[in-house]
Amino acid sequence: MYNLIDAFPKQLKEALEIGRKAQLKPPGGPYSNVVVTGLGGSGIGGRIAAQLVHKEAKCPIEVYNNYYLPGYVNHKSLVIACSYSGNTEETLAAMEQALAKGARVCVITSGGTMLEMAKSKGLDHIVIPGGNPPRTMLAYSLVQQFYMLHHFGIIGDGFEGAIRTAAHMLEDDKARIQGAAKDLTEKLFGKRLVIYSEANTEAVSIRFRQQVNENSKELCWHHAIPEMNHNELVGWAGGKDDIAVVIFRHKEDHERSQVRMEINKEVFRKYTPHIHDVWSQGDTAFARQLYLINLGDWVSYYWAEKKGVDPTEIAVINMLKGKLAEVK
Repeated sequence: MYNLIDAFPKQLKEALEIGRKAQLKPPGGPYSNVVVTGLGGSGIGGRIAAQLVHKEAKCPIEVYNNYYLPGYVNHKSLVIACSYSGNTEETLAAMEQALAKGARVCVITSGGTMLEMAKSKGLDHIVIPGGNPPRTMLAYSLVQQFYMLHHFGIIGDGFEGAIRTAAHMLEDDKARIQGAAKDLTEKLFGKRLVIYSEANTEAVSIRFRQQVNENSKELCWHHAIPEMNHNELVGWAGGKDDIAVVIFRHKEDHERSQVRMEINKEVFRKYTPHIHDVWSQGDTAFARQLYLINLGDWVSYYWAEKKGVDPTEIAVINMLKGKLAEVK
């Protein structure tokens, strides 16, 4: 796991080369909407991509993490099916629905049934390296989301330079990022983690939560501001000092959201002293979000190391899949 997290910047650059060499059919379109379907480490890339390009996207982009697709999907829709293994049953089910509805379907995968379907049905597909835990291959699946969106006319090509610059930044700042991650891990260890961010960057909070769940074997939760100010903030009446709060922050967060964060911290302090602002670093939105993703990944690794647990082990998920396979 250490080596896989360490390779994240390199993977980003390799993913750019894979995307540039992808052989895709003429884009067609225009498209009225984009739906990304995927689960877990395969699905989070779509969510991160959607929030990074929302200001330039020429149509709505939604992410569905389930067996089904929304009713509005039709022949004017672009559906991006992403499954690292190529065997995720929920994504395969959604992909079948997309085809039945006449949508333009494209695939991001390392192999499995999904790749076989893509080849047999003549679907656009990009193949990424296989053989590792899906959550450690985010760089590959995330970058291909941008290439798909660009090819089909949803976004421009500015993402390439932004990702390459971010990858170099992460390599250059590796020691500082690891040091910050170790320091934050010490502050979080032995506590229940709560993660907050502005809604525009919620996907990064989701990624951090997922990594803490899978790598650190810890329960935690996240919410977004300002929505949490209309419900969860009241729930802090049940807060305790064994809860630690991490707030992912960006200088470009809405000024009213930043005011809300400061007021929220006054509420949190009534119940816990463990409140930590984590500010993003970088000159672009891509760099800032990739920085927080990399930092969070390292925290999840160091947390597992401190607990003495194997960050790669996911026996309970494999058990669930085994039992599902027995049900016809």
